[in-house]
Amino acid sequence: MGYRPPHMNQTASPVARESILDFQAGQSFAVRNRQALADVREGLALWRLATTLGWLDIRLRYRGSMLGPLWLTISTGVMVAMLGFLYSKLFHMNLAEYLPFLALSQVLWAFLASMVGEACSTFIEMVGLIHSVRMPMFLFAMRVVIRNLLVLAHNVVVFVVVFAIFRIWPGWDMALVVPGVLLWTLDALALTLMLGGLCARFRDITPIVNSLLQILFFITPVIWKPDQLGQYQVYLPFNPLYDLLEIVRAPLLGEHVAEATWAGAIGFSAMLCIASWLFFIRARGRVAFWV
Repeated sequence: MGYRPPHMNQTASPVARESILDFQAGQSFAVRNRQALADVREGLALWRLATTLGWLDIRLRYRGSMLGPLWLTISTGVMVAMLGFLYSKLFHMNLAEYLPFLALSQVLWAFLASMVGEACSTFIEMVGLIHSVRMPMFLFAMRVVIRNLLVLAHNVVVFVVVFAIFRIWPGWDMALVVPGVLLWTLDALALTLMLGGLCARFRDITPIVNSLLQILFFITPVIWKPDQLGQYQVYLPFNPLYDLLEIVRAPLLGEHVAEATWAGAIGFSAMLCIASWLFFIRARGRVAFWV
């Protein structure tokens, strides 16, 4: 498509005829895909900056506090202790069996819930930096994920102390936690890119996601154990959050992870990553105009 100024006619000089502006309606999928891959590569190259920004977020959140991020560990520990004694009586369960399960479940669920909630504001809260400095969008997703991983590392102390009190040793099955955490990290990056862009474009999505998280908390075995469902336990693998929770929680409790659970977690992760990548390819260049 060419644009020729109105004053230009057929008798114009050859030099004037060459001054034509060429406009293109859009870019092909292949071009946008290459640009998205370049964005990810540039973001990964800045992993030190992402780590610094994530740690700075935590320090600013607890600025002026004597204990700093340790308040996260203390508050989680107190909540686990109170809920453990209460629900062990309500569910008529042995405290030595229930409290380690609850401590581990609460710490892991806190990471999942915080990851989903903060993913919604990935780009919105960085609007000043996005508008002033040209930086890869993937860097902001890494910052949110690293920040929540640092919080999770603080809260690990909670269930380590509980395990030590009740003398629980998961054994060598604990090594299976590594692929589970790697899958969690990949899912967290994918979720952050997708929810961050969607919530920047449609601000109503954030309260919807928060409401869904509250519902999912009660239908996912966090404060109740899976075997309490009895014969309905076979339907739990259809809950993707249960699958993701179980591939990390079960090895730490010294339990076997069913093949159906791993299949559900990997299948859900694959669908999430594909959907997130397709959205990121299309929305990456528009996020700066949405925030």
